[in-house]
Amino acid sequence: MSKPFGGNFSRRGPDVVTEELAAVLSANMSFEFKPLFDAVHANLRARKSAGGGEEMLRLRAYEKLQNLVQRGMVKKTVTKTRKEYRGLASLATLATAE
Repeated sequence: MSKPFGGNFSRRGPDVVTEELAAVLSANMSFEFKPLFDAVHANLRARKSAGGGEEMLRLRAYEKLQNLVQRGMVKKTVTKTRKEYRGLASLATLATAE
């Protein structure tokens, strides 16, 4: 009896959203989410990797950013009027690994 095609194997490429977030945040600057997303979106459009619509990409980028904050690679600073994100040294290792 033959095994059905398609099993549990998934062909996924590299996570380009996380790569671009790491590249932008490793610039030793603090960003609010909107300017950070604008930079990531521009980089993804230049790579022709910004598919799926801007709103869906914004949600994915925010989710990836929050995962990086939880993993301790990005520092989130909250003030009364805004939230800023800054890449830490461990993020540079992620950017060079991918």
